[in-house]
Amino acid sequence: MTGNDRGLAYIARGLIALLFLIAGLRKVLTFAMTVGYFAKLGIPMPEVVVVGAILIEIGGAILLVVGYRPVIVASVMGAFTLGSALIAHQFWAVSDPQAYSAQLNNFLKNVSIVGAFLMVIVDARRSRRS
Repeated sequence: MTGNDRGLAYIARGLIALLFLIAGLRKVLTFAMTVGYFAKLGIPMPEVVVVGAILIEIGGAILLVVGYRPVIVASVMGAFTLGSALIAHQFWAVSDPQAYSAQLNNFLKNVSIVGAFLMVIVDARRSRRS
């Protein structure tokens, strides 16, 4: 991989990580509200799950930026993101057209981010072979 490609890969990982870093920090700052939201979604042990989400989002973002074990980190974060889409953005269960549109957009955003994590995995595997 050329130096320019390597630089673009770092930028791409940083941009992906930014979303998760901010989301994790917002969960820390609004912990009680986030726990309430998770409980409303029917997630069991919402306090524990929120802490886990914070660790994945902030920890994963940092590890992604520094490039530590990118295949494992991207796999965990991709699974987390897909799970979030399926649990929190169930557009198929919404009847209000405006809420439907918002949930569909959030679901597709998450699925697209999973695609970005798959590209991180592909890039990391290629880099190991070079």
